[in-house]
Amino acid sequence: MQFSKSTDYALHALVHLAHSQRCINVGIKELSSTIGVSESYLSKIMSKLRHDGIVRAVPGLNGGYELARPADQITFLDVIQVIEGRQQLFECSHSSSRQHQLLAEEGAARQGQQHPGKSECWIEKVMVGAEQSLHQYLREHTIRSVLDESFKRCTHGETRNKGLFFTQIKDIKCL
Repeated sequence: MQFSKSTDYALHALVHLAHSQRCINVGIKELSSTIGVSESYLSKIMSKLRHDGIVRAVPGLNGGYELARPADQITFLDVIQVIEGRQQLFECSHSSSRQHQLLAEEGAARQGQQHPGKSECWIEKVMVGAEQSLHQYLREHTIRSVLDESFKRCTHGETRNKGLFFTQIKDIKCL
């Protein structure tokens, strides 16, 4: 399983918006140059985030994007589901197979039952459990929590001018 580059760019764009000290929106040109991706590609990503209510587009000559809700209310799971989709990661494709039927019959026989119940895919059970754990972990991490953590760990050489702060953080691999 691998998340797309779009998810990477979306998360970095949101961190940049959350960090913006100017209390105004950030233009697509600034966002794209800070993140290092084309304006057209980032515009498509930002459009998805806007459609789902994570960012707000500000029209006009000095328009751009701003967070539509506080950074501590935007979870990694929110962003990943917008960009990657909300589909289940694993689905057993063999639940009606002979193997499942035999395992169900054997399990019923061991428990003294004559008729096996619905055959349950134990592989699917493990995979769904892993997916639930991943979702919980991603729900616990917000744009604000990542920003706060980077401030704690990266206090050396900090310059808060425009995109320079993020350039320095990116160079020392804190974000």
